[in-house]
Amino acid sequence: MPTSRTSTYAPGDVVVVPFPYSDRSAEKRRPALVVSNDEVGSAGFLWLVMITTAQNSNMEHDLPIENLSDAGLTTPSIVRPTKIANVEPSRILRRAGRLRDDQADAVFDSVRSFIGRSRRRKTAGSP
Repeated sequence: MPTSRTSTYAPGDVVVVPFPYSDRSAEKRRPALVVSNDEVGSAGFLWLVMITTAQNSNMEHDLPIENLSDAGLTTPSIVRPTKIANVEPSRILRRAGRLRDDQADAVFDSVRSFIGRSRRRKTAGSP
């Protein structure tokens, strides 16, 4: 169900949310980056990408956050574009800050690179 709170959050905003574990067994309160646009928001959802401390940076596509103060973070952190969650805006605890446009754009590009097939699969009867 659409909600008016979606317009409160824009792509590039850092929010604090109970971020779900990938197996859905639990949640952990953490910062996350809003990557969805108004079209997703009008459906009543937000797409969020996980933010974690830089000491946990061990995945290939992790991106460091350079402007910690503007992002509302106090500890060196990274954005992990391979971990994305779909949440209702009512789950957001607060807005913490915002990434610089160039950093947010790098995350958006990374997320887009994971959507769809990376190469065309052959089907029965195709060359």
